[in-house]
Amino acid sequence: LYRLNLINYNAVLISTIAMMSSFGPVLALSSLSGNLRHTLASGDRVLDLLEENPVVEDIRDGKDVVFDGASCKNIDFSYNKEEILQDFSLDIGKNKILGIYGKSGCGKSTLLKLLMRFWDVDKGSVNISKEDIRNINTKNLRDMESYVTQETYLFNDTIANNIAIGKKDASLEEIKLAAKKASIDEFIEKLPKGYNTELGELGDSLSSGERQRLGIARAFLHDSPLMLLDEPTSNLDSLNEAIILKSLKEESKNKTLVLVSHRESTMSIASDVKCMGNKRFS
Repeated sequence: LYRLNLINYNAVLISTIAMMSSFGPVLALSSLSGNLRHTLASGDRVLDLLEENPVVEDIRDGKDVVFDGASCKNIDFSYNKEEILQDFSLDIGKNKILGIYGKSGCGKSTLLKLLMRFWDVDKGSVNISKEDIRNINTKNLRDMESYVTQETYLFNDTIANNIAIGKKDASLEEIKLAAKKASIDEFIEKLPKGYNTELGELGDSLSSGERQRLGIARAFLHDSPLMLLDEPTSNLDSLNEAIILKSLKEESKNKTLVLVSHRESTMSIASDVKCMGNKRFS
């Protein structure tokens, strides 16, 4: 058309630019259906979550107690109609380290969650300071307990802020002390931004062992009288495990620890070790 003098140079230039500029929107439009499906599915999951009813209700008008040991008295507990614990009893002495081991699926992790009152028992009672935890204010219960899970969940924030979840008003010195007890301080200090290093989504930039040590640092920072630890050294090498076990042993001078693990080396610091099996202690 240009050679035939049907259009001028400016028209050719404008049409060429318009055609090239349209590639992006056309490609975006072609992928719109896939993106919409993903967005709508995500929205459905959010709405389902908002419609979830709490398994247990928070207690606000109950009792506040001072920690003086814990116990389970003849408890039964079932989850999704599967019986997990039956006529189960346990005494947890103050300033002791109780080790619990057993095969996978025998109820070790469930026991810790019942002590946290994530669920209520079907029968019997879980007690702290001889008071049924269903009568204790939830805030008071959370202040008395620290819970270290097998998987540590981290947020897209700095290392310092991720550790500070254990204590919102913690100073940097307190955070560093907790990290030292968890044998993660040297690793953090070697990072270019130190404690101000951004972790990224779910802390994927860290190894499983590093994430686990940050979770333990949170528990040390929370400084509660009862620490519940579910396989706290499962992702650690023997050197870091030894350092953390030493810190836990020192903490037991004024804290009570319930330690769930399948490692004999981890059980070595326990003052009492019990084996779970067949829905109760064997």
